[in-house]
Amino acid sequence: MGGLANLPFLVILAGVGAAAMYVPAAMAYTLDQHRVGQAFFYSGTLFLMLAVMVAIATAHRRPRDVVRRHLAQMLGAYLLLPPMLAVPFAQAVPDTSFANAWFEMVSAFTTTGATLYTVPGRLPDPVQLWRALAGWMGGFFILLTAAAILAPVNLGGFEVLSPQAAGRGIRAGRQITDVADPAERLWHHARVILPAYGGATVALWMALHLAGEGSLIALCHAMATVSTSGISPVQGLAGGSAGFPGEALVFLGLMLAVTRRFWPGAVLRAGAPPLWRDPEVRLAAGFVTAIPALLFLRHWIGAIEGAAPDDPASALEVLWGAVFTVLSFLTTTGFESQGWIDARIWSGLEAPGLLLLGLAIMGGGVATTAGGVRLLRVYALFEHGRRELEKLSYPSSVGGGGARLRHLREDGAWMAFIFFMLFALTLGAVNLALALAGLEFETALILSIAALTTTGPLAGVAAEAPVAWSGQGAAAQAVLAATMVIGRFETLALLALIAPGAWRR
Repeated sequence: MGGLANLPFLVILAGVGAAAMYVPAAMAYTLDQHRVGQAFFYSGTLFLMLAVMVAIATAHRRPRDVVRRHLAQMLGAYLLLPPMLAVPFAQAVPDTSFANAWFEMVSAFTTTGATLYTVPGRLPDPVQLWRALAGWMGGFFILLTAAAILAPVNLGGFEVLSPQAAGRGIRAGRQITDVADPAERLWHHARVILPAYGGATVALWMALHLAGEGSLIALCHAMATVSTSGISPVQGLAGGSAGFPGEALVFLGLMLAVTRRFWPGAVLRAGAPPLWRDPEVRLAAGFVTAIPALLFLRHWIGAIEGAAPDDPASALEVLWGAVFTVLSFLTTTGFESQGWIDARIWSGLEAPGLLLLGLAIMGGGVATTAGGVRLLRVYALFEHGRRELEKLSYPSSVGGGGARLRHLREDGAWMAFIFFMLFALTLGAVNLALALAGLEFETALILSIAALTTTGPLAGVAAEAPVAWSGQGAAAQAVLAATMVIGRFETLALLALIAPGAWRR
């Protein structure tokens, strides 16, 4: 491991991606799909040889600013790895273009889960496995980099908790290296997170298989749940055969995206409250409880008469459908419960897409695989707003709560507001770009939110008629792919990287 730690991070990632191509290759050969197997085997061998040659040429080269290098290579991974991952995809599916394969891999590696291939049987099973595996690797990548790279420089949501400025470690060049070299931190967190990440995936895979799901579908859904990519070979849980037990198991897996504290080696600040008082857990529990309750009770508040379930079992199914779907879109996974359609009809909700769009924008926990604005930033804005309302009634009152909560209400809320404004400006710019590419306003809005929050399945359920990712034109797809990268990398981290102050010696 010591020798690998001296290699550029991007070279290691390329080697891991190339080695992963042997997994669908082995599956293809066992299924007698030799042409598909050759596409993955030859591509994996080629890129592995290239990675080894580049590793030999770049070993033991250490730049002055290793912090900025790792942050730049983190962005470079989202720019350079998807084209590499798309090569075997395009070779295995001969009646598609490389541009479509590239879009598919950008969507998978950013854990967005948007797909251009919705026709059943359109992709061979090894290719479906490759999509899910790329999303799974992307989920582990963001978990690793959030703990080892973003947290020490107060980015990725950690700026809300830290009294130091966001990106300070980039400019100073010492905040990480005073504790450990970034390469050492990456290896340390990889050894801690990977066993738990892989173990959770295998456990969920076996549990779904025992619940009656097919082996491949169970594996893809397990990887899609743990990574929050929402990638499914059968277009969601409704296409599977696990039923309610499968949804219950996936629900437990989705809870891993609520807070970073469910993962080992979580980066915690001094004075962090216990788990049951964690703001992200409490906020997520509030959403998952309040929103389904309002949907469930709306029938008695003036919903459509005669649309209520005929028996308590149907009523519970409706309630469960709302609970599951709320958590799924809050964690930006995008799985839809089989009872969600009944919940929409029974509640009389005319525009459920607005609800799901709002949940996806709020997003999951900081330093998890979820996207969106993140729950901790939403909580900081909520606490700030609550305190301002108190001051309107009692101007001389003292907020209390300790130094940590006072910082969250003041400087933390300020940083959260800055990020939210950057998020809104990015959303507006993407909408404008999609409008110039010829998309209608509603379609552009849904696709831009789905891409920026990395919630690909949102496009299929947010409007009255499903919005397809395919058929939007090459320009629109390029804009959406870039938006997925920005949404995964986050605009604040991107600005901290390209700001002139970060490049001064």
